[in-house]
Amino acid sequence: MKTFNFKGLMAPVFTPYKNRCETPNIDAIEPYVEMLKSYDVKGVLVNGTSGEGMLLNTEERMLLAEAWQRACKKHEITVMVQIGGAPHPDVVQLAQHASQLDVDAVLCLPELYFKPKTPEKLVAYLEGIAKHCPTIPFFYYHIPMFTDVNVHMPTFLDIAEKKISNFRGIKYTSGNLDEGSACLKEGRTIFLGADTILCGAVAAGFDSFIMTTINICPEVAFQIINYMNQGEIKAARDKQLQLNTIIADILKDGGGEWVSAMKKAFRGKFLSIEVGQTRPPLNM
Repeated sequence: MKTFNFKGLMAPVFTPYKNRCETPNIDAIEPYVEMLKSYDVKGVLVNGTSGEGMLLNTEERMLLAEAWQRACKKHEITVMVQIGGAPHPDVVQLAQHASQLDVDAVLCLPELYFKPKTPEKLVAYLEGIAKHCPTIPFFYYHIPMFTDVNVHMPTFLDIAEKKISNFRGIKYTSGNLDEGSACLKEGRTIFLGADTILCGAVAAGFDSFIMTTINICPEVAFQIINYMNQGEIKAARDKQLQLNTIIADILKDGGGEWVSAMKKAFRGKFLSIEVGQTRPPLNM
C-alpha cells in the first residue's frame, strides 16, 4: 500500500485542448506542471470537475492521466486522478489503469444515475471500485451541488474506513463547514474544495486543499493559510475577501459558469500555456 501524507495546495488542473477542443493538448502539460511548481503547489488533481473529466471519453482520460503522471513524476509533484462520473465498467477500467500507472491517489465520484441514498450504499459502490486499485490511496469526491448525493459525510467516513482497506479520506466541496469540520480526524486526509470558505476552514483545522483558484492565484490561498496559522485573523479575513472578489470578477467576466469562467481567467494570466476553451455543453 502506498503511503499518502499530503498537506498543502493541490491544483484541480484544467484539461488542455487544441483543435477547437477536439484533442487533448499533451504538449501543454509539462509547462503547466512547471508553472505550478514555481508557485510551490505540491500536487495536481487530474480529470476532476475543473478538468472536465466527465466530458472526456475513457481513452482521453487515460491518455491524460499518463501524461500528467510522466510530467509530475519528473518534477516531483503529487498526482491524484479522478476516476468517477462514468458508466460503471468505465470507472472500473479507470481504476485499474490508475493502479497500473501507480499514481499517488485516486478520487472517485458516486454513481450519478442510480444515486446512493444512504452512507451504506455509497460505501458499497465505492468498495466495488476500490478493489480494482487496492494499493492506491482511495478518496471519495463529495460535491453534492453537482451529484445530488447528500449522505452525511462523518457517518460515511466511519463506515468507509472499516469497509475499504485503501480508503484515506474525501475531497469536501460543500459550503457546510460544520459538517466538514466534523469529518476531521487524526489519520484522515480531508481536502477542502470550496474556495470561498478557506479562511474559516483553516480555523476549523483543515490543512489540505483542492480549489480551482489554486490554478490562477495560489499566492492568495497561501497568504490566507499563513495568516490564519500565525493568528493574524484580520489579515486572513482581508485576503479571503480579496479571493472572493477575484472569484466574483472571474465569474462575471466569464458568464457565470464556474469551469468555463475559471479556464478563461487561466488563459488570460498564463498566455504561454495553451489550454483552449471548454467542451460542450460548458461552452454553449
